[in-house]
Amino acid sequence: MFGVYDNKDGGGWNTTKDAYTSFVARPDRGKSAFFNNGGTAPRGSYQRGGFGGSGNSRWVEESRDDEDWSKPTQANERLEQELFAGGNTGINFDNYDDIPVEATGQNCPHHIDSFQDVEMGEIIMSNIALTRYTRPTPVQKYAIPIIKNKRDLMACAQTGSGKTAAFLLPVLSQIYTEGPGEALAAQKSGGQDNGKYGRRKQYPLALVLAPTRELALQIYEEARKFAYRSRVRPCVVYGGADIGQQIRDLERGCHLLVATPGRLVDMMERGKIGLDYCNYLVLDEADRMLDMGFEPQIRRIVEQDTMPPKGIRQTMMFSATFPKEIQILARDFLEEYIFLAVGRVGSTSENITQKVVWVEDGDKRSFLLDLLNATGKNSLTLVFVETKKGADALEDFLYREGYACTSIHGDRSQRDREEALHQFRSGRCPILVATAVAARGLDISNVKHVINFDLPSDIEEYVHRIGRTGRVGNLGLATSFFNDKNGNITKDLLDILVEAKQEVPSWLESLAYEHQHKRNYSHQGGVDWWGN
Repeated sequence: MFGVYDNKDGGGWNTTKDAYTSFVARPDRGKSAFFNNGGTAPRGSYQRGGFGGSGNSRWVEESRDDEDWSKPTQANERLEQELFAGGNTGINFDNYDDIPVEATGQNCPHHIDSFQDVEMGEIIMSNIALTRYTRPTPVQKYAIPIIKNKRDLMACAQTGSGKTAAFLLPVLSQIYTEGPGEALAAQKSGGQDNGKYGRRKQYPLALVLAPTRELALQIYEEARKFAYRSRVRPCVVYGGADIGQQIRDLERGCHLLVATPGRLVDMMERGKIGLDYCNYLVLDEADRMLDMGFEPQIRRIVEQDTMPPKGIRQTMMFSATFPKEIQILARDFLEEYIFLAVGRVGSTSENITQKVVWVEDGDKRSFLLDLLNATGKNSLTLVFVETKKGADALEDFLYREGYACTSIHGDRSQRDREEALHQFRSGRCPILVATAVAARGLDISNVKHVINFDLPSDIEEYVHRIGRTGRVGNLGLATSFFNDKNGNITKDLLDILVEAKQEVPSWLESLAYEHQHKRNYSHQGGVDWWGN
């Protein structure tokens, strides 16, 4: 493991720089490579009129009332290779049994210890084997039986804990068991209120709402895996992409819809989506959706349209934090729900080694190069900055220094963002410079190092950022550059490090003490430590 970082007095890494001297051309410099045969489009990009399909593209025409949805369809070797080639490797579950889990609520179902402990059907169990999941994570142990027992759920769990599979597995299992029901008849009728908007209206059986395009795509990709060899067709809709293309993809059939709230409202108002038969509602990263101002759209979708009311539909909310706003939403949307807390809500994982180093602004770039060389040439490294301008500037600097890198922020087009993530995931650009747009929800396998080039202004953002490494039991490293500008999170950062049993620099303890002392002094009529 790396040594203690303490650069306050000008020290730092004693390493030899080993930039990517063999790197000739920056893969994402010429964006045209994304659109021609010179580059491989990332999975999840539109192909042949839709998002790569799930093997069930003609479900509307082929579905019959007498079909048994619980039986697997014919295997597709090409699709199977596409969906499951990545798999799960190197997962470390040793520390999972020590993570505290608390489930509260009336008649809470007993947790499971293996996927075989609950009946999820042939299709799900086969796909679990293909994903090479060996045992459930803590949130999966508790959430799967709760959802299978048709209970509403409010789950707070550390980022990277396996939440996506925790709701997809039981929801899809129930859909396979129950079949399409009335939604199939409505689909065949074409939706009588479609009017001038033309082709068939879709009636998904399950809806997953997510705050960002990237997270929506990620959930969709997981849904494709667990819908393999089934009659369920997942779809995804989100802003920033061609709505006409998304409509055409929807018209090929949609049973499970993953959506960002704004684009879903648009689709509903165009008469393309009806929620009349949506029996399963999932809000993922619910706290983030409220932070981003999505509450009016969420309430419009859930309360002001044709979605079955709570108590009829089954609702699941997942969140890393549980502030008052989330509690209100839970009360309004959930019926006699079970509250599940995995680990301390809002805490970090002990699988992540956290280092905090004092680095003045003028020394950050030099210190970053030392870190990148020490981490290793092929290690995936995520570097967080505060501003879009800062992301572009740092990417250009690293590129000039010979590093294979790319960036992601809110001003980049959706296609550029998807391509940047693909370049990073594939390892062709093992360094990704990102703003907060990449901080939450993204599940990128094997991120070895998260570097906070600029620390965020609040501790929750810090928790989410470093949660991009050390995911699902893997070990990770997070390094944060700290200086006088970050004084506002000193105490919270210290608390996080202590709680996660991390090494605390002596200067950080002194600063936290000084900060608290001067705050107490200001409350007694003095000035605060910023001199105000």
